[in-house]
Amino acid sequence: MSRIHGHCDPRFTAVRDAFAGNFAVHDELGAAVTVLLDGEPVVDLWGGWADAGRTRPWERDTVVNVWSTTKGPTALCAHILADRGQLDLDAPVSAYWPEFAAASKESVRVRHLLSHRSGVAGLREPHTLAALYDWEATTAALAATAPWWEPGTRSGYHALAYGFLVGEVVRRITGLLPGAFLRQEVTGPLDIDFTIGRPEQDAHRVAELVRPAAVVREQAALFARMEPVAIASLLNPGTGTEAANTPEWRAAEIPAANGHGTARAVAALYGIIAGRGSLDGRRILSEQAAERVREGQGSCRDLVLGTGFTHETELGLGLWLSGPNGSYGPNPRAVGHDGAGGSCGLADPEAGIALGYVMNRMGPRIADDPRKAALVDAVYGALEKAG
Repeated sequence: MSRIHGHCDPRFTAVRDAFAGNFAVHDELGAAVTVLLDGEPVVDLWGGWADAGRTRPWERDTVVNVWSTTKGPTALCAHILADRGQLDLDAPVSAYWPEFAAASKESVRVRHLLSHRSGVAGLREPHTLAALYDWEATTAALAATAPWWEPGTRSGYHALAYGFLVGEVVRRITGLLPGAFLRQEVTGPLDIDFTIGRPEQDAHRVAELVRPAAVVREQAALFARMEPVAIASLLNPGTGTEAANTPEWRAAEIPAANGHGTARAVAALYGIIAGRGSLDGRRILSEQAAERVREGQGSCRDLVLGTGFTHETELGLGLWLSGPNGSYGPNPRAVGHDGAGGSCGLADPEAGIALGYVMNRMGPRIADDPRKAALVDAVYGALEKAG
């Protein structure tokens, strides 16, 4: 049994038990979880190992690539600009990025980018990892590609494209890539240990991602059944632990997939939404703007994730609604985002709860990993018990 470090409010011992249970039952390697209640940390735990060889203990300041949990902070950048009147979410994307109008995309609105409804779920032509690491090459390719479905009518997960699409709008307005904008406006002032990419001088703090052979086999079976749009979104180019453990990945700006941070940092970033725009007494968004993140854009069976999801889901403007499926707890208007393999950020303004969960042993799922589900269930069980 891995030793668990950190602190846990006595009201939330069930979360500590669930966290320890993930090591005992779900083969956790290294992980951390933080829960904020009304902005205050009530759970801040870590344990296990930061590498496959179990030579580096997971420390309080260990950071890890959180995959698509990065999308929440990237969406936050757009909402800050909208809150300031610099970005109109109902405007055509081409108003800020003229080249994007190519290939019949004149009707695509900024809100369609945020809610995975633009139709530009992925590239139709083969794309390489080297090209993915090149911001100009990838955004130019996305601007030139035709949508996979009529924009605005359905959602289909923009696995890698999302960060470049939203991020290029941010860059066109501010002159900054989203990582720099996030650092300037949020993570720097609030001292949040989260970056898009990671400076190589921090490599000693980065946990190694590990994908067990059984997960590789299960994912291969899933990929074999995928439709072309899903292949374009999820596998063009193919990314994985081999790529994500390299200096080249960490040096790139991939705002949908290569955010690196602690659980504490993820909880803080999602805590801005849980705090209705404020964290630690500092206002990042107006209450109206924070609420806008949760505006449902229509429930449907996702056109990309349909192979793995049998139920309908609904996106707000950048985050998924918990909905009737309870992916982020029993409040259907709670929101969050999962990262491939297990990580998660969650915000529930009604309960005053924010959660960050990060780990390095990849599970096979894109969302709703059982380790995350155990932690979320424990949080809400503790709240209910506390009355």
